[in-house]
Amino acid sequence: MQTRKLGQQGLTVSALGYGAMGTAAFYGPTDDTESIAAIRRAHDEGVTFFDTAELYGWGVGEKLLGHALAPIRDEVVIATKFGFTETYGSDSRPEHIREVVDNSLRNLNIDTIDVLYQHVPDPNVPIEDVVGVMKESVDAGKVKYLGLSNADEDTIRRAHAVHPISVLQEEYSIFGRETEPLLPVLEELGIGLVAYSPLARGFLSGGVKPRTQYDADDVRQIIGWWAPENFDRNVEIANQLNGLAESKGVTLSQLALAWLLAQKDYIVPIPGSRNPERVAQNVAAVGVTLTEGDLARIAEIAPDGAVGYRGV
Repeated sequence: MQTRKLGQQGLTVSALGYGAMGTAAFYGPTDDTESIAAIRRAHDEGVTFFDTAELYGWGVGEKLLGHALAPIRDEVVIATKFGFTETYGSDSRPEHIREVVDNSLRNLNIDTIDVLYQHVPDPNVPIEDVVGVMKESVDAGKVKYLGLSNADEDTIRRAHAVHPISVLQEEYSIFGRETEPLLPVLEELGIGLVAYSPLARGFLSGGVKPRTQYDADDVRQIIGWWAPENFDRNVEIANQLNGLAESKGVTLSQLALAWLLAQKDYIVPIPGSRNPERVAQNVAAVGVTLTEGDLARIAEIAPDGAVGYRGV
């Protein structure tokens, strides 16, 4: 497995990571046995970077990931996040950050969190105060590297001035391109980018279904790409991308991941799948080379990403 450097503080991870959100929340029924098998298959295929958060099941996801990785803890990088309330409000008060860090250490059953992210900005707490508390955890040996998620340029700059930020996590895919304006500031400050939902929340997985075929609590019920007025047009974009993928002898998901890897050498996608075979298929994308012609064709098919808003 190729590796990539994230930031300037020494963080090096596999070129493709594993996003564990779906093992605990938001994407329909879960199966712990299958999820653990998928996580371990990812490691067997060379993945060393695993991402979770307090939000994913309020400790359930962290416990599952910690259990799955326990036998190989010293071989992997584990990232988690704080910053939400259980009603999905923001909470980055200093006392809450300290509480979540300690809870996450227990849930993951580890001595040190490799990467700690603020999950979302908190309008009620200055980012300087947030990063100051995060730095306390670094100084105490509870955390190695700091990250931000879903942050804008001003927040990134102000945070980095308090303590070096190694990585920014944002949604980024052929379908979701809103992160691209942040790339210059990441390059200026030497910050890596972790791309979540690199398969466009399943739209680029090769198995997309209309909204009516997902469970009522599935996050895709409220994402604009699946809205009735947008769905058919986005399916057509995906079909054209799939045609290109087939011409290269790869899957649509492999094409989408290879596209991200080709954008910048400091980008690490973190696809998440509960299916071990699909995990292996995703990892194989690291070996896919896209030509200038391929990249130009993708730009023709989806010059501005998908139709509709990517968020919820």
